[in-house]
Amino acid sequence: MGETTIEIARAHPQADFIAVEVHGPGVGSLLNRIEKENLPNIRIVRHDAVEVLEHMIGDGALAAIHLFFPDPWPKKRHHKRRLVQPAFVSLVKDKLSAGGIVHLATDWPDYADQIAAVFSENIFFEKAQSGLVQRPATKFEARGRRLGNPIRDLYFRRRETARAAR
Repeated sequence: MGETTIEIARAHPQADFIAVEVHGPGVGSLLNRIEKENLPNIRIVRHDAVEVLEHMIGDGALAAIHLFFPDPWPKKRHHKRRLVQPAFVSLVKDKLSAGGIVHLATDWPDYADQIAAVFSENIFFEKAQSGLVQRPATKFEARGRRLGNPIRDLYFRRRETARAAR
């Protein structure tokens, strides 16, 4: 519903943010909060994130990508629907500038393991110690904690070239 985006944008007025969301009520809520709080540093795209990256964002244009609590598709037969797959990581690599950061958070341990493995397999990424922004608490984090799930934040930095990996 935009709470996290609002907090991050408010804390970093010097940075511009693009929020990508397909859920109509979430977009509406965020638009209302942007107007109420007069935050000029947020733009919203109501569309599929992969298509936005493929068709609306130039290569090397982003300093960071924040992906907080993506749908975990917990059933094993549905894991192929998870957003973080090798093709997505390759797309992220193209859109991030050299040194750009990807910050992901999940409350599903097996998804965290999958995310770590997929990013580690791509020679353009290395683990990072932190992101560009502090992730505020989210309703998904609160739900995960209520369920007893550990919260994992994962950080990866885009290397300048594949050679830097060797």
